[in-house]
Amino acid sequence: MLRLPLRTGLRWKLSAAIALVGALVAVALSLVVHNAARASMLDNSRDVQIERLNSTQRIYESTGQLLFSAKIDDPAIPAELRKEVLTNTRATYLQDNGEAAPEVWAASPLGGGRVLSMHGRYYDRFKVLDDLDQALLVGSTAVVVGGCALGVLVGGRLSQRLRKAAAAAGKLADGDTSVRIRDAVGGRIRDETDDLAWAVDAMNDALQQRIEAERRVTADIAHELRTPVTGLLTAAELLPPGRPSELVRDRAQVLRTLVEDVLEVARLDGYAERAELQDVALGEFVARRVRALNADVGVEIVRDAEVTTDPRRLERILGNLIANAARHGKPPIDVMVEGRIIRVRDHGKGFPEALLKEGPSRFRTGSSDRAGRGHGLGLTIAAGQARVLGARLTFRNADELGDGSTGAVAILWLPENAPTATGSFPVIHLPER
Repeated sequence: MLRLPLRTGLRWKLSAAIALVGALVAVALSLVVHNAARASMLDNSRDVQIERLNSTQRIYESTGQLLFSAKIDDPAIPAELRKEVLTNTRATYLQDNGEAAPEVWAASPLGGGRVLSMHGRYYDRFKVLDDLDQALLVGSTAVVVGGCALGVLVGGRLSQRLRKAAAAAGKLADGDTSVRIRDAVGGRIRDETDDLAWAVDAMNDALQQRIEAERRVTADIAHELRTPVTGLLTAAELLPPGRPSELVRDRAQVLRTLVEDVLEVARLDGYAERAELQDVALGEFVARRVRALNADVGVEIVRDAEVTTDPRRLERILGNLIANAARHGKPPIDVMVEGRIIRVRDHGKGFPEALLKEGPSRFRTGSSDRAGRGHGLGLTIAAGQARVLGARLTFRNADELGDGSTGAVAILWLPENAPTATGSFPVIHLPER
């Protein structure tokens, strides 16, 4: 069964909670006050009626006159009251028939089995109860409305701080390490939001220090290896011709390429690279560079465009994408230019599932066979160079396009405007699952 997600803001949740609690408290207090007031009025009505009965009985015993509509042996007297009075006890009885003011009976024995009784309603007294109910209703409504307003005010402030923290965290995730969540949250009063902001900022500082330390170690190792590897390659060139010499020169060249790639990755991770921009006719540029890189790769110019970019870095991206397609895919390899979009496609098995989910990762090739299959740095470097150009690099498989074919498709989206900031990570869109 499909469940639709219900998203509500914190301010409305807090407002609803305060309003609900306020309504429950108001209703409970109103019921208590109403019942207490009614009970007090009933007791007062009994007292008044018994005083009137005493006065009427004294006048009757002295003068024989019945006042205040009193009656002797009234046939309408309730049976419970008559039974109680016949035991020589004065008593009162409330006859509640659902009206606002109940009928109050008072009766007293006269001797000889006779009963003196009188009854009546006190509408004026119970009218005060109606006014009290109206006042309680107005007060309860004011409490609920005030609770809603307070919830919106408090929840809105808290929600605003959390939204600012989320926006700052988003910038931090995009690679803007200068963002401080505590500064973005602001405010003079410290609460749990500030504690969260401090914790995230501390975690970001620790991660940045660790990443920088790892980058420097990687760069230092690669830099230190550069000189001996160059010497090894020079010495290998002096070896006499033969199969062993060719193997030594080949492995030395592979090692040199690896060291250069690691140094490039370290520079890209340091966010110190800047693009040297030029105006380029993209279609002509791609066709010329692809022919120089691999003459077997087909080029299709659907629509040409004039772009402002760094030709050297763009050529590096194209070379890595084509080299990756040649190593891990199958021919034919096609490059298509459509406006500012460049697609590189092969007809192999496609990208590994891990790459589609997590993006390119260094030293991971998607193959258990590491001999002659590269070091997994090509796509990592391509993604880093795309970030410097302010471009997007996306990866998907051709079978997800719905045309029945297979293969890996890498798409480079060049920006409409020249890049002005190079400190963010490349945005890698993955196919929907």
